[in-house]
Amino acid sequence: MIEVSRFTKRYGEFTAVDDLSFSIGPGEVFGFIGPNGAGKSTTIRFLATLLRPTSGEAWIAGHSVVGDPMAVRKVIGFMPDDFGVYDGMKVWEFLDFFAVAYEIPVKHRRKIIDEVLELLDLAHKREDYVNGLSKGMKQRLCLAKTLVHDPPVLILDEPASGLDPRARLEMKALLNELRGMGKTILVSSHILSELADFCTSIGVIERGKLLAAGTIQEIQRQLRSHRVLKVKVGDASTARARAVLEDDPGIRSVDAFDHTLTAEFEGQDEDMGRLLVRLIDSGVAVQSFAEETISLEEVFMLITKGIVN
Repeated sequence: MIEVSRFTKRYGEFTAVDDLSFSIGPGEVFGFIGPNGAGKSTTIRFLATLLRPTSGEAWIAGHSVVGDPMAVRKVIGFMPDDFGVYDGMKVWEFLDFFAVAYEIPVKHRRKIIDEVLELLDLAHKREDYVNGLSKGMKQRLCLAKTLVHDPPVLILDEPASGLDPRARLEMKALLNELRGMGKTILVSSHILSELADFCTSIGVIERGKLLAAGTIQEIQRQLRSHRVLKVKVGDASTARARAVLEDDPGIRSVDAFDHTLTAEFEGQDEDMGRLLVRLIDSGVAVQSFAEETISLEEVFMLITKGIVN
């Protein structure tokens, strides 16, 4: 759905983004992560057809960002990290303004605006003036205007920026709902906890260079030469569980603490399944059995520091 090929943007001697390439499939939620100034907003503005590249190209839903920007604008909903509202406009008038810009026929506009207001839980604010809305409500309104023309692709630049904790949670719930609707979403943030729960894939950018891209699981496995299993067992099963684990050819090492065993493991998902069956067949009272994952914060630190275990 989104394909970026060797995008570069220079400002004089300064290179903001350097030879960036990645792809996002239909229905994916791609978390674009990196510190402030890494090149996220530059890339997003390019994809939103607001910035010409120094070199490179991108395609969204088959349309060239460079060669056919008008076609791209019809299939994307863009939410910038900073936006203004029009004083003296009511909420419905603000959305109607964008509906007109997207050439939505007048006979359909009322129904579409009401549906978007309902989706974003703004129906009760329909007649309110936009300049009187709270920061969180203005963010919702900006997201609402990106949905007026029902685009298949959403490009969201720091959508939770400046929100209080409650509003952040509400924004995350909204993005999860949009994901459930099948939208392809590129969402940037420097607050990684905002992305961990709903992204299907991520890209890590720093100083204009893409350091890694793929599913979170793929990147985790690139960073670790082994998988880590956490096995919690009943009080009397620790020694037996340890013996079963250490006897398995895929286990590299085992540590035990307070009835929880941590094992370095080399194998596939089916090997993990067989190992669990062996533990149960050996009489081990398994209370939990799972692969330990790396948080997005840890992924980012490992990649940007160049640490590979």
